[in-house]
Amino acid sequence: MSTTRWCLAVGLVLGIVLAFGGFVALLIVVLFGLVGLVVGRIAEGKLDVQALFGKATSQ
Repeated sequence: MSTTRWCLAVGLVLGIVLAFGGFVALLIVVLFGLVGLVVGRIAEGKLDVQALFGKATSQ
């Protein structure tokens, strides 16, 4: 699935949440989406947690 399609899908979901759940529900969905993104990036190995906290082993 292309980036454009993913962005469209995310935009539609956020729009539905905002329309039926209100602004607070939208913020909760965005927060959980960001947490899921970070966890997914860590699981795929595309985000080095040790480098983020300054504990990289390479010198």
